[in-house]
Amino acid sequence: MRQGRDCGGATASLAGESRPRRPRRTKLSRVSVEANDEELSQARGTQPRALIVTIYGLYAREVGGWLSVSSLIKLMAELDVEEPAVRSSISRLKRRGILIAEKVRGTAGYALSDRARGILLEGDRRIFERPRAAAEDGWLVAVFSVPEYERDKRHQLRSRLSWLGFGTVASGVWIAPAHVESQVRDVLASNRLTEYVDLFRAEYVAFRPEPDQVASWWDLDGLERTYADFVSSYGPVLAQWRRRRHDDDAAAFADYVQVLTHWRRLPYLDPGLAPELLPRHWRGSQAADIFFELNERLAPAAHRHVAEVTGLQPTGTAQSTGTVEPGRTAQSARTA
Repeated sequence: MRQGRDCGGATASLAGESRPRRPRRTKLSRVSVEANDEELSQARGTQPRALIVTIYGLYAREVGGWLSVSSLIKLMAELDVEEPAVRSSISRLKRRGILIAEKVRGTAGYALSDRARGILLEGDRRIFERPRAAAEDGWLVAVFSVPEYERDKRHQLRSRLSWLGFGTVASGVWIAPAHVESQVRDVLASNRLTEYVDLFRAEYVAFRPEPDQVASWWDLDGLERTYADFVSSYGPVLAQWRRRRHDDDAAAFADYVQVLTHWRRLPYLDPGLAPELLPRHWRGSQAADIFFELNERLAPAAHRHVAEVTGLQPTGTAQSTGTVEPGRTAQSARTA
């Protein structure tokens, strides 16, 4: 298997857990992402559905997108999830169109749906290569209006903008760092939302200090607390792995799936602002350091363990999400 592949998700509730919301100040920002998208990319906590999404994103795509039920039950047992909870979670993911029942050589299993594959692929870069904006890049402003009789489109549009990292300036006026323009164009076009939106490149000129304005568009204090929680949860895990003298593939798998399940929603909450616009002693940098080092330490052993449990090898055709590519260091993959 190729090392360090994830569940990323545009990677936002594929799992159907409580929906993570970008912490912002305005009611408009409390837009949950479409059920399937949210579940794949931003499933919260370590509930069974979120863990299953992580496992499929990390490993199933490398072997054609399919895992047997028996293999999944074995892997989930190592995450302290019992078989009835696994089967219940699989059923819900099937009902939501995320997994498809499929037999391979007479063995019962589930494959990712085409939509789920697309969402996971869409989120790969966001999860593992989080470029920071530069102050001189300016802003991308989205101005939109959706007729009242197309409420579903309005919800979808707000959801996609939220997922892409936009903050709220006013009703129908959202803002993001300009470096996301290409991704915004692609996402809006693929979701057939371009007729409702105009995009502008902009520069903030007056009348308040720009960092103060940024703090009104995004709840950076709330995001800081979220990062602090990640640091407190996984800083000790990293310290333990630094002290280890021998590989433990099963333990690496368990910790890797947990850390990825927690981490993969954070890039969707973080707009990737220029460092000059962030609070001093920003905990996001420390959280990223922890994640990328754990990724580098745990991914190879975790993959070995999954290969041993499933007996499957990469097909060479399935597209996977990317953690750090083999041969790349965590530092070279991260600009956050």
